[in-house]
Amino acid sequence: MDSERARTLLNEELTRTDETADIATAGPSEGAGADRLAAGTDFGDAGARATESMDRDLTVNTLQGRRERVEAALARLDRGEYGRCAVCGAEIDDERLEIRPETDRCREHPEDDAQLPGPVED
Repeated sequence: MDSERARTLLNEELTRTDETADIATAGPSEGAGADRLAAGTDFGDAGARATESMDRDLTVNTLQGRRERVEAALARLDRGEYGRCAVCGAEIDDERLEIRPETDRCREHPEDDAQLPGPVED
């Protein structure tokens, strides 16, 4: 993949990630909440609020991780290392980079493999 196309895809991904993060972190305004409480309506039970908070935190953390991977890909691009597998050094095919421009792994070494524990020794 040429570097201009890669940079375009990565910058578009940063924009999407930031927009999604903005939506995820935006909550109801304090004024609206105060109005509902004053009117005698409640937001729901504490469990529902806690679940919403955990969901929001998970989404934000996921998006922060994605942003970090995209920024790392841009740094690899600047160093001339973009498009090479971090495990074996093979060229990552354009189809994979089109779909996941932030990836640093070829199809033979997917990211999920990095999360798996090694063999158990007796």
